[in-house]
Amino acid sequence: MYFVGVDLAWGERKPTGLAVVDGHGHLVHVSAAKTDDEIVAALTPYVEDDCLVAIDAPLIVTNASGNRPAEAELNKDFARFDAGAHPSNTAKREFRDQPRGARIAARLGLDMNPRSGRARRAIEVYPHPATIALFRLGRILKYKNKSGRDREQLRAELLVLLGLLEGLASADPPLLVDGRPGADPQPPAWRTLRKAVETAGRKTELRVVEDQVDAVLCAYIALYATRRPEDTTTYGDFETGYIVTPTLPADLAATPRGRTNASDVRDPGTAVREYAEIHPELRLAADQFVRLATTILDEAGINYLSVTGRAKSVASFAAKAARTVDGRPVFTDPLREITDVIGIRVITYVHSDVQAVADLFEDQVVVHDDRDLGQETASEGRFGYASRHLLVGLDPVREGQDTYELLRGRQAQVQIRTVLQHAWAEFEHDIRYKGTIPVEHVPDFDRRFTLAAGLLELADREFSTIRDRLREGMTGPAVEAGDDDPRISPRELAAFLAGQYADAGWSRTDHYAWISSLVLELGITSLGELGDVLRSVDAETLQDRMAYRYPPGAVRRLDDALLWVYGDTYVDLRANDHRVPALRARLAKMRATG
Repeated sequence: MYFVGVDLAWGERKPTGLAVVDGHGHLVHVSAAKTDDEIVAALTPYVEDDCLVAIDAPLIVTNASGNRPAEAELNKDFARFDAGAHPSNTAKREFRDQPRGARIAARLGLDMNPRSGRARRAIEVYPHPATIALFRLGRILKYKNKSGRDREQLRAELLVLLGLLEGLASADPPLLVDGRPGADPQPPAWRTLRKAVETAGRKTELRVVEDQVDAVLCAYIALYATRRPEDTTTYGDFETGYIVTPTLPADLAATPRGRTNASDVRDPGTAVREYAEIHPELRLAADQFVRLATTILDEAGINYLSVTGRAKSVASFAAKAARTVDGRPVFTDPLREITDVIGIRVITYVHSDVQAVADLFEDQVVVHDDRDLGQETASEGRFGYASRHLLVGLDPVREGQDTYELLRGRQAQVQIRTVLQHAWAEFEHDIRYKGTIPVEHVPDFDRRFTLAAGLLELADREFSTIRDRLREGMTGPAVEAGDDDPRISPRELAAFLAGQYADAGWSRTDHYAWISSLVLELGITSLGELGDVLRSVDAETLQDRMAYRYPPGAVRRLDDALLWVYGDTYVDLRANDHRVPALRARLAKMRATG
């Protein structure tokens, strides 16, 4: 199914913006057209089957003067945000006969009844109220060309809108302007739109972009109305005209006019605008934090399932910035006080590894805050949400490195939890916050969630016990694989290291394969040869020199032992090209005397 957005011009002399989003939220088409024939030709490939076409223009106008009932109703909610609709009536020439929007819908064979269950439909939408509701803005973005607005103001506001739309990548439902997986990382059309805004020398150049960006927003409104009908409002009706828009949040207040900078509380709407402007950079910073966290874990040889991250979407930031308690804002300066705009999640296999990861971050970066929510829940005598939350920033050494330029002065919230804790948290969140539980069933659901949390905590403990028992029993080499691979097999190596370093944690499966290749590059092809090499290591002195502040995994212990024995030769191995500086720093610690 396709969701189509049409920012329809009043006549055929000005451009009409067109956009198409697929059922997964991927933006698949953006363009501009002028004539009805051009519009129909561009959209026909996308409306032949199931579709919803959202048109920013009146489709049904029957009143002789004033506002349509739909406009009057919408204005009661949105006029205070400067998002009210202009009056549409048959006294205006463009609505005297069939409105252009209705004419386009008829040529495409679309049903215009908003309550219709037909597969191919068109609806009337209005972007300004949608931006207020979707992004919790205190007032509309003023990117439309009007008297008193200069080019730089229009450009700045339009760039904010671009950022808001890009931030919908993590919304529900998502809008993915970066195209379908496997395609060009960013469609030329969207890249061109942003470039055009950044380099526009005249207002008219911004106008062409504005129409197409509005069309993308219209297409998203169609997707939103389909996926979240319970959060969508239809003002008016099919007989007198209607407007479909995301529902205005009940707690959203308009930005007071004339507010000065002297106020102790920053306007959430202003904070949202600023956040939208920096959001593209925050997404890059989140990716960099993920790479840093992964490198730290891999270097330590700690076992984990996954490391993921994200920058909080603009819509999510807006909702959090607008929170109040007893009528007072929770955040007086949202941009400074909301600390989870960058979030990293580390999923481990067993509970003991959660502490290992926390200790590792304490050693490698600056931890500004550390909360064990599972421990807090347990201290209250309850079972429930369990996760370790760290607020981290760069250590002084990395602060000065160009590699981490985007992370300077920024913090990230790191959630560390086991697979089972993660499964419980995700399911509970979907049910409680995204689902609808009838009031009469809440006590029963609470009891069942508590029971599930208790069972999962027990399972986590049993998994830890199973792993410890297995590790205790893996003290000898496994049976030879018997293939032509000269390497010591990862399975054999894992069993050998479990006996060699009985106090070390397990490492990731792929890390055993990686260290096996390094061992082969040293010319070691059997566990007997490897054992001879490791017997030459002064393990006690090595441990003292490294002064581990976290429990290193078995692979990291072997890595350090080989570095101890072979020194510069080990650093210069081909497979170590990507980590030479880190190895040299470790080698210097090993060679320190005193």
